[in-house]
Amino acid sequence: MEVSLARVLNELSADLEGDLFCDLLHKTIYATDASVYRKLPLGVAYPKTNEDLQKLINFATTHSISLIPRAAGTSLAGQCVGDGLVVDISKYFTKIIDFDENNKTVTIQPGVIRDELNNFLAPYGLFFGPNTSTSNRCMIGGMVGNNSSGTTSIKYGVTRDKVIELKTILSDGSEAVFGELKSEDYFSKMDGNTLESSIYKSLFNELTNVENQAEIKREYPKSSIHRRNNGYAVDELLNSKLFGGSNSIINLSKLLAGSEGTLAFTTEIKLQLDNLPPAKNIIVAGHFSSIQESMEAVVIAMKHDLYTCELMDKTILDCTKNNREQLKNRFFVEGDPKAILMFEICTNDENESIKLANALIADLEKNKLGYAFPKLSGHEIHQALELRKAGLGLLGNIVGDDKAVACIEDTAVELHDLPNYISEFSQMMKDFGQEAVYYAHAGAGELHLRPILNLKKKEDLVLFREITNKTAELVKKYGGSFSGEHGDGIVRAEFIPKMIGKKNYALLKRIKLSFDPNNIFNRGKIIDPFPMDENLRYEVNRDEPNFETIQDFSDSLGILRAAEKCNGSGDCRKLPEAGGTMCPSYRATKNEKDTTRARANALREFLTNSEKKNKFNHKELHKVFDLCLSCKACASECPSNVDVATLKAEFLHQYYKSNGVPIRAKLFAHSANLNKIGSLAPSLTNYILNAKSTKKILGVSTKRSIPKLHHTTFHSWYKKNEKRLSTGSNFKGILYLFIDEFVNYYDVGIGIDTIELLTKLGYKVNITNHQESGRSAISKGLLNKAKTITDFNVNHYKNHITEDCPLVGIEPSAILTFRDEYIRLASDSISAKKIAEHTYTIEEFLFREFKNNKISSDQFTTKPQVLKIHGHCHQKALSTMEPTFKVLSIPKKYKVTIINSGCCGMAGSFGYEKEHFDISMQIGEDTLFPKIRNIEKDTIIAASGTSCRHQIMDGTRKNSKHPVSILREALL
Repeated sequence: MEVSLARVLNELSADLEGDLFCDLLHKTIYATDASVYRKLPLGVAYPKTNEDLQKLINFATTHSISLIPRAAGTSLAGQCVGDGLVVDISKYFTKIIDFDENNKTVTIQPGVIRDELNNFLAPYGLFFGPNTSTSNRCMIGGMVGNNSSGTTSIKYGVTRDKVIELKTILSDGSEAVFGELKSEDYFSKMDGNTLESSIYKSLFNELTNVENQAEIKREYPKSSIHRRNNGYAVDELLNSKLFGGSNSIINLSKLLAGSEGTLAFTTEIKLQLDNLPPAKNIIVAGHFSSIQESMEAVVIAMKHDLYTCELMDKTILDCTKNNREQLKNRFFVEGDPKAILMFEICTNDENESIKLANALIADLEKNKLGYAFPKLSGHEIHQALELRKAGLGLLGNIVGDDKAVACIEDTAVELHDLPNYISEFSQMMKDFGQEAVYYAHAGAGELHLRPILNLKKKEDLVLFREITNKTAELVKKYGGSFSGEHGDGIVRAEFIPKMIGKKNYALLKRIKLSFDPNNIFNRGKIIDPFPMDENLRYEVNRDEPNFETIQDFSDSLGILRAAEKCNGSGDCRKLPEAGGTMCPSYRATKNEKDTTRARANALREFLTNSEKKNKFNHKELHKVFDLCLSCKACASECPSNVDVATLKAEFLHQYYKSNGVPIRAKLFAHSANLNKIGSLAPSLTNYILNAKSTKKILGVSTKRSIPKLHHTTFHSWYKKNEKRLSTGSNFKGILYLFIDEFVNYYDVGIGIDTIELLTKLGYKVNITNHQESGRSAISKGLLNKAKTITDFNVNHYKNHITEDCPLVGIEPSAILTFRDEYIRLASDSISAKKIAEHTYTIEEFLFREFKNNKISSDQFTTKPQVLKIHGHCHQKALSTMEPTFKVLSIPKKYKVTIINSGCCGMAGSFGYEKEHFDISMQIGEDTLFPKIRNIEKDTIIAASGTSCRHQIMDGTRKNSKHPVSILREALL
């Protein structure tokens, strides 16, 4: 950056009420969106006010730079990529300004999340209809910019249909409101010498021109295709009487919808709302043996009154097999279909919905289309829709450099043209040696079609353009829209002249000039676009970097490709109300820097472009990983399974090679060894560790209580009681109990409860002299130590652990290392994998035995009790909460509920560290603490994690118990 520009950017930063970052880290993480493109911006602004936006616009005009508007950054076509200033409205422009229940309208700022808006509207029986797969994190401003549609467009239309009014700031800094106008009002808008009046004059002159009108009608996509978004929507304006149509009203906000922020900067959006859909819905999941068969089925099915009609092909379905979170949502899949169509029927009467569903199935069967039609209802529908929504992110699961590339994924044609169009498209792809991915909005005549390409290879980059060009020609043949809902961005803007004709494109250029004469708004999109095959994430024909890592990343073909799996879909920005845990630090800070996406992208960027010998040695990487709690949620909730906890552990290990290991990290990583010494005099140790002076020396927050060592260790207690516990015969089963470092020194009572419970239930429990789990060493990046521990424990157990003699653990984060990190760290990976297959949390083991009728409800109390479960993050990510729920429900009158509680915020040592204490407590307040405080006094709180129990106490002053202790107390 030039010195003079850096100076004026600093001056601008000081003048803004919001924030401006020009550091390398922010530029790196904002260089990409969910597309294949990469451009380093000059900086990233988070404006707080309209005045901030006006200052940014004035700055951009003065210095001839571009402003790139950005919301959630989930754009697939490169709309949010540019070399100017990224203007992120997602942090501060997030208010619901006005709601009119009677007129069914709402006015909001552009940073309001779609699902957040609908959560607000639900009590009034209203909702905003357009529903994208990113609805739990995408923002209305982005939806307006792209004219988004989603699954519901066949019933509720597209975003443009819902926009009533837009408040904007124009390119000269003046404010303008674009809304509904009658003809006489339009003429009054033309009076004056303002930029706003000149815009109205220019549009009037252009669109009253009969030749222009004829050219638009001739070349634009068929008006019967409601998903059409090539260029600017001048064809929409022709519906007005003023420009030759029949509508007495004209609304220029319809032109701005889909303009990708290239015409004005929107600050407020007024929307028309709809009544909520009927409550009694059924999804028929039609299974088909070919894509072509499914396309023919769409034409038949759409004669029925469907609310959604969505496609998933075999490629998507196969990806769901490898995703922990989505695997459980595949319950309805029968056989190995080439395509599944999800037909949704809604009425206010359950019997009527079933009747309509059966009629649909009968119609398809009569036409000999499909081989299975399971009917889904209730929570099953939510699961199926989550599976479909995950489609985009799941495509990142393809191992290696071949990826399903977004370039032609947004085509829309008339419904009756769909079978022929897809037939020709499929043949064209075969001619290219391709088998594309097909998914999404079949009922709207739009399929998200993706070729599988390696954009690191020159020959595939050539195919990237050729396939895009040929598809554009095919769409044009059918009078379709090349951009249905994802916008033109960079990837399709080059083809706008082909799609709408050169004369119309010249018209669009004049319109852009009238709005933005200095071309400051989102330069390189729609008008004079960046080339579609330049500025990609990856250098073509590069020498692929190779990194020696202590963990095994062969399942991703190396650590770099593990980071590259992130395609930017932004699931890590989802609302807490959406459920799950990912990503706790982002939920607390709302900073892009603290997302899974940012961490993966930053690592990819520096490993690819760093000129340092140790490419991990960057303070920017240390900063971006700093607030990662290693909760593991991304390993399951990220559709692409980007496991940032694993990446962070490896990063720290590599970073320490150049920077040394901090003393505090060493202390935490060696805590088990230190506790062994401290347990010789536990009372003295507890006194010293809880002293403020000690906490300050250790870098621990003085506000945090330190867990106290038990007066004895578990192993000491066991030696005294081994004979008593080992007596008996005719055991129901035998197991090895892993006594982790937390149970041995702190949670001794829980360890005693575990062995007493198992023994009384009839199990022989073996306890051996294994080593600690290595969890602390892994989380602090001391992977050499972790590997030594791993190898010892794998060698220790490899000849003992079988299906009939499993390894069972109490603390989730400790025992689950055997199923996760050990497989990457072990020298003997074959033995590690075999042990992992037969390793269980205590709840998983008890649930298995209960299902096998070895444990009975009759062995437990019949006294009524209410229980609420908070799940440990690793438990949710690497297992499920079902075993805990099921085993706590074994006592017949126990009423059990799982709290949707996210992450507690403690995360081992994270919550103790002085610089992380506040964020730790903020994470707890995000979801968990308020729900815990509202729990009735007599309700038992169950929490498997030692950190969770500690955090609940510190944050709410309420006790919680390990499930095994609850069951021990419930034994008869």
